[in-house]
This record gives sequence, structure tokens and C-alpha cells, in this order.
Amino acid sequence: MKNLSIIDEFVLLGLSTDSDIQTMLFVLFLGIYLLTLMGNLMMILVIRADPHLHTPMYFFLRHLSFLDICHSSITIPKMLQNFLSQRKAISVWGCITQSFFFIFSGGTESCLISAMAYDRYAAICHPLLCTVIMNGPLCTAMVNAAWLMGFLNSLVNNLCAQSLQFCGPNIISHFSCELPSLFPLSCSDIMPNIILLAGSTTFLGLVTLPPILFSYSKIILAVLSVSSSKGQGKAFSTCSSHLTVVLFPSSGSVLERVVSIQYGVITSLVNPLIYSFKNQEVKAALQRILRQQICVSG
Repeated sequence: MKNLSIIDEFVLLGLSTDSDIQTMLFVLFLGIYLLTLMGNLMMILVIRADPHLHTPMYFFLRHLSFLDICHSSITIPKMLQNFLSQRKAISVWGCITQSFFFIFSGGTESCLISAMAYDRYAAICHPLLCTVIMNGPLCTAMVNAAWLMGFLNSLVNNLCAQSLQFCGPNIISHFSCELPSLFPLSCSDIMPNIILLAGSTTFLGLVTLPPILFSYSKIILAVLSVSSSKGQGKAFSTCSSHLTVVLFPSSGSVLERVVSIQYGVITSLVNPLIYSFKNQEVKAALQRILRQQICVSG
């Protein structure tokens, strides 16, 4: 170890080394990022402005939109900077910090989607008791628990990562810093970190996946028990948007960078599109807000 020099920065190779391709990628991801910000900010403002959307589902959706803004802002700005920079470096501290917020927002979003699945179960399977089951204090507690779970999951993993020493090479074949990409570059014993990351990820999956499976199995049974096709369609429409969001990430490629783009970039973009274009309540709320603005300006 005495003969090894400790490095203090990493080099992110990104998606391509060709300058022309990097310019095209810059324009593409800048457009995606701006659309992500506008779409999710629009959802937050519409939900906040329209009293008809002050329900548990949209309470969770407002937090999901805020998370999508945070999740995309963790990686895309640095990616855009690297597209136009010859020196694509990031400090070790900055890399671990980026990893912390990436795991934080991702874990929180997983817990929040699980809570949204339970809300859809209550709305469809117990419509008369839905407001009693999904009351204000419970919704607030579920959101707070989601943030806390995401924070603790990220904290324990990144605190342990700070004890690692990196002696070279310092090349990361990725556009962002994620712990699995950092471990092979360390000259320390990484086995405890690998075990901790695998264990915490498994625990988070065991906490979030069963409520999703339970909720949607009950929802499917409830929808199939409805005698009329019109009733089935109405019941399914109340959860189809959320179900699309739940299923969307699972269709990704096995390639690490493609999966990261899907989770960190594409999902944050499509969430507001799914909930706005496939949701009649959001469309109605937008129309009401536009009419109000026209009346005020007129």
C-alpha cells in the first residue's frame, strides 16, 4: 500500500468519446432535461392549484414529481457539462456525494410507488372507506417513511464507501457515479461494501415489492369481479397510470448505462406524461386553470 498513490478524482468516460456524437447527445439530453423539469413542475403546480386534486393519490404524485426533478438533476447537469468539456473529471468526494443523492432519491421513489399502489388498492377495493383508510395523517406518515427509508439506505452505504481508498485506475466507464462502478477501482477490501449494498437493496425490495404485488393482485381480482365491461374499464382507469409507471422500469436493457439512462433520465421524463395524458382528472384540472387565467386576463 505504501507504493500506491491515492487518487483524488475520477474520469467519467460518458456515453461516447466522439466529439460530434457528444454534441448531438448534449442537445438530446438538454431537451430531455428541460422537458422533465417543465413536466414535473407543471404537475406540482397543477396539483397544488386545483382543490379537486387534493386527494391522497395526487398528494403522493406531487412528491413523485418532486423526486423526479431531483433524480434527474443529480446526474444530467454533470453529464451535460462533460459533453462539452475535454476534462471529464469529478472529485472522489463529489462522486460519492452524487452516489449518495442518487441512491437516496431512487430508494425514496421505490417506497413512494409502493405507497401509491396501496392507495389504488384502497380506492378500488374499498371505495366507501377509502377516505377513512387513506386519511391525511397516514398519507403524511407514509411519505415521511419513504423519505426516511431512502435516506437511511443511502447513508449507510455511502458512509462505508467513504472509508475506501482509490489507488488507480481512475477511469469510470459511465456517465455518473454509482457505487457498483466505484468498487472495482478501490484498493481497499470491498467485500463488506458489496455485502452491505446487496443486503440493503434486498431489504428495500422486500419492503416495497410485497405491497405492490398484494395491491395489484387484489385490484385485478376486484376488476374481474365487476360484471359489466364498462365498470371494469372505469375501475381499471383509476389505476392504469400508476400501473404503467410501476411496470415501465422493468423493461430496461441489461446493459448498465442503458439501465441507468432509463431509470435516471427516461423514467423522470415519462412519469408526468403518463399521469397527465392518461388521466382525465389532470386534464380537467388543466382546463379549469386555463379558463381561470383567460377570465382573469380578460
